[in-house]
Amino acid sequence: MTLEQILAECREWFTDPDFGRLRALREQGRRLIGCFPVYTPEEVVMAARLVPVHLFGGGTMVEIDHADSRMQSFVCSITRSTFELGLTKRLAMLDGMLFPSICDVARNLSGLWRRNLPDHLAEFIHFPENFQSAHAVPYLRHELQRLEQRLTAISGHAPGPDDYRRTFERVNRWQAAVNELYALRAAAPWNVPLADAYALVRAGGMMPREQHLPLLEQALATWRAAGGRPQDRVRVIVEGSFCEQPSLELLQTIEESGCYVVNDDYLLGLRWHTAPLPLDGDPLEALRATSCSAACRRRSTIPARRAAAPRCSPRRAPRRPRAWCSASPSSASRRSTTSRCSSARSRRRAFRTCRSSSRRR
Repeated sequence: MTLEQILAECREWFTDPDFGRLRALREQGRRLIGCFPVYTPEEVVMAARLVPVHLFGGGTMVEIDHADSRMQSFVCSITRSTFELGLTKRLAMLDGMLFPSICDVARNLSGLWRRNLPDHLAEFIHFPENFQSAHAVPYLRHELQRLEQRLTAISGHAPGPDDYRRTFERVNRWQAAVNELYALRAAAPWNVPLADAYALVRAGGMMPREQHLPLLEQALATWRAAGGRPQDRVRVIVEGSFCEQPSLELLQTIEESGCYVVNDDYLLGLRWHTAPLPLDGDPLEALRATSCSAACRRRSTIPARRAAAPRCSPRRAPRRPRAWCSASPSSASRRSTTSRCSSARSRRRAFRTCRSSSRRR
């Protein structure tokens, strides 16, 4: 396949509002589990011989009608459009949905999904609030075991150590290719268009990894050999879109406006692990450890990025405390406060007097 054919195939997976590729995959006998952003432990889904399908709402493909009658209209569009896809039977090929604890809206959506779609599994994953706590380790492991049991009931296959080892090998290989893609974008963004790289990675969250990996590696080989010439553009980093995803047209507009996007946080859940998954030892313990370390590392980099970011204007100097606002005012400050209050009362009294005399006239 040529690069154009690979990109066209990838776009078809998430731009089709009826998800024809997913329906064809279900007709082949594959069992599918939907994953709500940002991060869902998809390795447990794969080890249970299920296909994780990362969904980011309907975007501009669907008109929200049924969802607004069951939830508030002011919540985020990704939640409403995802619920609309479920209510209109466009996600009927899924056996269930997994909702991580990203926000209160995702928590409520899991309950709405369970109530309105009782034939589907709707499981809410409770991640620790404090990953650095000593209680986070056994807690997260218990959540992974609970998720494994729920998925086993759907697939009929209890994942063992060999299933996790094969899954970790496949995920590590796919993750290494994605990391190479981002490194190539940072080094030579003129050879890797932003919209094309985004479409390639997003399709990987919906296709079986063994099916998507050859397409990813072939596209990488083509972009490595590309000999484009750099243009006079500004290198930028896009942040803040880890949940809501932009349209392909918007990504093209960003680059056409004179920017090279060298890094971003799009599809952050697909690039959650910052290190390869270990192939030895207890698989759930390995998954727990890498998930906690990735969460702590991503949270710890936020203050550093903010501190290193240039400011448009100097920080305002702190205001000097006033004497009459101090905890133990002096006699002079008390007198000044009393005089100010008395003068204010005099002005209010004079205003009321003038207003009453004008009414009598």
